[in-house]
Amino acid sequence: MYDVITFGEAMLRLAPPNFERLEQANSLDMRPGGAELNVAVACARLGLRTAWVSRLPDQPLGRHIRNKAREQGISDEGIVWGGSDERVGVYYVEFGASPRATNVLYDRAGAAITRLQPGEVDWASLFAGSRHFHTSGITPALSDSLAEVTREALVAAKAAGLTTSYDLNFRGKLWSPERAREVQEPLMPLVDVLITTEEDTKVVFGIEADGGQDEHFAEVEASTYAQVAAKLGERFGHDTVAITLRSNPSVWFNGWSAIAWQQGRIYSDVSREVEIVDRFGGGDSFAGGFIYGYLNGDVDYALRFGNAFSAIKHSIPSDFNWVTKGEVEAVLRGGGLRVKR
Repeated sequence: MYDVITFGEAMLRLAPPNFERLEQANSLDMRPGGAELNVAVACARLGLRTAWVSRLPDQPLGRHIRNKAREQGISDEGIVWGGSDERVGVYYVEFGASPRATNVLYDRAGAAITRLQPGEVDWASLFAGSRHFHTSGITPALSDSLAEVTREALVAAKAAGLTTSYDLNFRGKLWSPERAREVQEPLMPLVDVLITTEEDTKVVFGIEADGGQDEHFAEVEASTYAQVAAKLGERFGHDTVAITLRSNPSVWFNGWSAIAWQQGRIYSDVSREVEIVDRFGGGDSFAGGFIYGYLNGDVDYALRFGNAFSAIKHSIPSDFNWVTKGEVEAVLRGGGLRVKR
């Protein structure tokens, strides 16, 4: 029924305008966001039939998030509704500028999704006739029951014949590296496409390139990161591993690229200089673009499309990637930065 089904939490992002600090702000801009919802938005905007699975409270803020997903053409068939007395998670963003880094303050404990239990989602119905399932390491980090549901979903997806993808997405504010490894290692054999960073891979699984890694990816050959991808693929049996690479010379000017490994073959793409308007959702946009390319082409196309799609996202306010397929294709063709009249 669906090309892509994603599963995870969505929160409300509250941010002061004009680089203000939270303690000085008089107003906050509100936007929905969350890793798996961001991926669902990306896939839907690229023309894929998409559903998002989550648990929301049946109150105005929960319905606000549901409505924003539906605006993007995402099916709400997989949403489980909780009570009106439950809450959605919130995260506050203070946008920084060098030398002050951007800072995130979470207020997500006890969100409605953390109460989701195994057996509450009809995975068999959702997966019937569908193609691909995606989730991330944020979801099982939120509660013990969500860790169980994440495994339930991956097992059901494989049983239904779907391909699966998983963004490692380690969040040190949610769980320890030890707990992250304990929960996620048993999930990895159920994952066809793993999306990660070299840093998260080292923290969670203790895997790194021989001789260590250099944070300045522009100065390191792709073979260094290819070692990490190959070790992951060979250890867990993934079909494909994609690693995103970011350099941070300043808060608002980054380098962005990615490499991919598939069954012993390495794919690489150009490094793009990105002027950042909003980096939140950048990795999720890569995941969404990569999934689109994976389902409609090969790994080389998936890598190039995901890299370009994500690079454009950095120029757009919001966790969502308000970009069209045509705009991505223009970047892939080497489109310039002249004003379009």
